[in-house]
Parts: sequence; structure tokens; C-alpha cells
Amino acid sequence: MIERRSFGSRDAVCNAADEIWKSLDPSDWLEAFAHHPRIGEQTNNSVAAREQSGVKSADADIRTQLAQINRDYEQRFGYIYIVCATGKSAEEMLATARNRLNNDPATELAVAAEEQRKITQLRLAKLLED
Repeated sequence: MIERRSFGSRDAVCNAADEIWKSLDPSDWLEAFAHHPRIGEQTNNSVAAREQSGVKSADADIRTQLAQINRDYEQRFGYIYIVCATGKSAEEMLATARNRLNNDPATELAVAAEEQRKITQLRLAKLLED
């Protein structure tokens, strides 16, 4: 992104981010995933905490199920469950994870990468608002 500066518009920034993300190797995607807290996990990252705010109001049973699905997902795919959590309830994130556990590894990596792309776009939009 630094090499592509300067950008003439917000759309140019977002388009460049998408283009770069889609050009990366799966190992780069996995590196990005590794820098996220697990869904429902306590974090000092205020941005991630806001994005996962739907978990705050979840009852203890849902939180327990999220912790278990995180473990199941990591065991199956080898990386943390990535979902664009903004605006989603804990129940929605849990149901999504359960459905995605049925994906084959190649399909799931593509789905997770798309979720990361959405997260990046939301974060860029927030940065560019100010």
C-alpha cells in the first residue's frame, strides 16, 4: 500500500487493498489470520473488541460453545476461525462456524480469506472517515 501512494480517493485506497489482498499467497493470508483474537476471546485490541461486540451480550452457554467451535475449527483447518463479526450476534457467528466446518480445506481457506478482506475494508472505511 505504501508503494502505491498517493491515492486520489477513498475508492482508490479500497480498490488497492482488495487488489493486493487477492494477489497474496495463502501463507500471507494465514499470517494475517494469526494476528486476530479468537471469536469471543478477551482482547486488548479495542478495534477487534468493538467488531466482536455481539459476543458481550451472549449467555455463558453460547460463550462455551464458541470456545469449543474455535477449538474444533483450529483442529480441522490449522488456523483460527475468521469471520467478519461486525453487526453479528454470537449466535450468528456460532452458526456460521458450524456450517463452515463442513467445508473442505481449500474452500474454507478461500472463505476465510474473503472474511479477512471484508474486515480490512471495514477497518479502512473507519480510518478514512476521520
